Amino acid sequence: MASTLISRASRRFLKYSFPSSGLSIQYPSPSVFNPLISTEPSISINRNFYPSLGPFGQYHHQDSEFESFKTVRSLSNFQFVQHISTSPSSLKEGSEGNKNQSGNVVKANISWIDLYLPKQVQPYAQLARLDKPIGTWLLLWPCMWSITLAATPGQLPDFKMLALFGCGALLLRGAGCTINDLLDRDIDTKVERTKSRPVASGLLTPFQGLCFLGFQLTLGLGILLQLNNYSRVLGASSLLLVFSYPLMKRFTFWPQAYLGLTFNWGALLGWAAIRGSLDPTIVLPLYASGVFWTLVYDTIYAHQDKEDDLKVGVKSTALRFGDFTKEWITGFGIACLGGLALSGYNAEIGWPYYAFLAAASGQLGWQIWIVDLSSRADCNSKFNSNKWFGAIIFGGILAGKLVS
Repeated sequence: MASTLISRASRRFLKYSFPSSGLSIQYPSPSVFNPLISTEPSISINRNFYPSLGPFGQYHHQDSEFESFKTVRSLSNFQFVQHISTSPSSLKEGSEGNKNQSGNVVKANISWIDLYLPKQVQPYAQLARLDKPIGTWLLLWPCMWSITLAATPGQLPDFKMLALFGCGALLLRGAGCTINDLLDRDIDTKVERTKSRPVASGLLTPFQGLCFLGFQLTLGLGILLQLNNYSRVLGASSLLLVFSYPLMKRFTFWPQAYLGLTFNWGALLGWAAIRGSLDPTIVLPLYASGVFWTLVYDTIYAHQDKEDDLKVGVKSTALRFGDFTKEWITGFGIACLGGLALSGYNAEIGWPYYAFLAAASGQLGWQIWIVDLSSRADCNSKFNSNKWFGAIIFGGILAGKLVS
């Protein structure tokens, strides 16, 4: 009796239609459903059309139509996975995403923060731009240049000091981003690249942002207190630049120059942390070269937002230079390299430094020459490449000091 009822229930449950292709099926047992793509229905396999299915639905017969179907489903899985990336360059705000089948741009907006950090922490990590380390590198390289220049000839730089400045660059860059987002929250909502930032989008309130800023500055103070008294005063004085920089684009077309003064303060502070004073003949050309370098990379970066900047009414060197941008940043690049050469000469650094400087000039010239200022993606790519310029200069200073 029981077996009869089970048999009838099974026959009723296994009803389905027989289209010519054998794929319009309501049979719910071995399902080929991708749960990551919610818009696609659950499609099952017709046992009568595919007689070689095993007891658990495994398919053995090499039917071309079904293989094509599986290939399409696999590609859809890959299409989803390719949008999940932990590479900072693929997550840079303003970068162009991939296009879907309808031609619409799909932006990759999933980073390691979304994958690995608790949800309560994610907005703060995004506020500090922890998933976009390029800013930390650009802030850190002038510090490392200066610390290495101040090292004793023939010896490696102070690794403890390099580590302290590395942590300080991470914290100060995060604090600067927090200040910027708090002051610009009304502007950020009107700019495509920035409207998803935590404060502008409402993920964090301004009060929460202020509390986080206090936390970052407290940690930064702990690092600053590890330095000598001269460096403490010099480091604390940079906070005026950090707090005022976000306001500059409201008043001048040269906010990138002001950013250069801010971001390259480490060229002064690194030397002072090692020597306890400043040598103007070495650190001032180094500092000036960093400012000119910033004018190059941040002008390229500003070209991503020039349309939005015009609508909102803020200023930048990208708008100031317009079609003559490449001529301007070429001049800044030459000034940057000249300052680096003068600083190395005054520091009596060894010959390998100049070989590295020649390589760095090639990298800088390459990005200026081929950057497409009308392409947000290319501007972003060239901007990110500046971490390699900083690394080449650091390698040159290190090699030059070891042989001097």
